[in-house]
Amino acid sequence: MKVKTIEKYGAVVIELKGNVMGGPEAQEFSDTLHKLIDGDKKNVIVDLAETKFMNSSGLGMLISGYTTMKNGGGSMKLANATEKIESLLVITKLITVFEHYTSVDDAVNSFK
Repeated sequence: MKVKTIEKYGAVVIELKGNVMGGPEAQEFSDTLHKLIDGDKKNVIVDLAETKFMNSSGLGMLISGYTTMKNGGGSMKLANATEKIESLLVITKLITVFEHYTSVDDAVNSFK
């Protein structure tokens, strides 16, 4: 998994590319979120357009990130989940936890 961060219109977009399976990348993701909170950047969007596969550890990473942002006074939203990832969110009922948008722009606009 590759993690890329982009600032866009008052929000920070974190692109996750490849297979999201926890491991060392989960720590990188967590560190990224903590740096954003420390830098007073509290609107985060996780772009899942390039995410091919996600296992339970990957879901745990997202839940942990959501909790980190919420506890830091921010919020984390999901955008562009593929059909496969979206069905995973539905099956696990996490679709009721995360705000999910069909595009990054829709997610960015939701912060206004």
